[in-house]
Amino acid sequence: MDDLFDLSGQTALITGSTKGIGKAIAARMAQYGAKVVVSSRKADVCEAVAAEINADYAARGGSATAIPCHVGYKDQLARLVEETEAKLGPIDILVPNAAVNPYYGPSKDMPDSAWDKIMETNIRSTFWLCNMVIPGMAERGKGSVTIIASIAGLVGNVELFAYSISKVAEHQMARNFALEYGDKGVRVNAIAPGLIKTDFAKTLWTDPVRLDRINNKLPLRRLGNPDEIAGAALFLASKAGAYVTGQVLDVDGGAGITP
Repeated sequence: MDDLFDLSGQTALITGSTKGIGKAIAARMAQYGAKVVVSSRKADVCEAVAAEINADYAARGGSATAIPCHVGYKDQLARLVEETEAKLGPIDILVPNAAVNPYYGPSKDMPDSAWDKIMETNIRSTFWLCNMVIPGMAERGKGSVTIIASIAGLVGNVELFAYSISKVAEHQMARNFALEYGDKGVRVNAIAPGLIKTDFAKTLWTDPVRLDRINNKLPLRRLGNPDEIAGAALFLASKAGAYVTGQVLDVDGGAGITP
């Protein structure tokens, strides 16, 4: 069974990977043999997380390399891809995970600056990065991309108005890229996490009233944790997910089936 999830020798680039879901994905992929790139804005944080992953999984054949990048800047994304390939070889696995949500509340009060930042970071940077990496995968005849989206993009949402729209776009991006590059051996999917206990979603799960309502509504009666998203990402990147493409995989504790 381990062979189905073996990523030995493969290079995996994961953005926003110094905490939360991204860090968990980087760690699990390294555990299964991948050469992972840990990337976020701050170099010292990237180095610390890479060192932690190397300490845990180097003996198992995986490794972590720190390459800082602000995904909102196209030149920095280009440098991230170039440096990754120079140090670790062609990118086999891409996980666009970095995202922002600077505003939480009713749409009528949202400043233009918040809207712009969400759309630029969550949509445009993912589009840029995929177009920098996927053509090379297509030339080599193989590759896997897993966009970390959200169940916020699957239902109506009042308090996460712009963020949810950006996630709808990522869902469609996965489908479109999957169609465009499927005949070249490249698989593209998205994961739509439910409410996961991370700093990113802290506003939601630190509200006792909201948390109690969520826990009582979910079929599993609890929030998710980052490692549960990492497991899904590992599946999609590995041989185990070799016949899966163009899909949005809900990992949400059953939120999507709850009336």
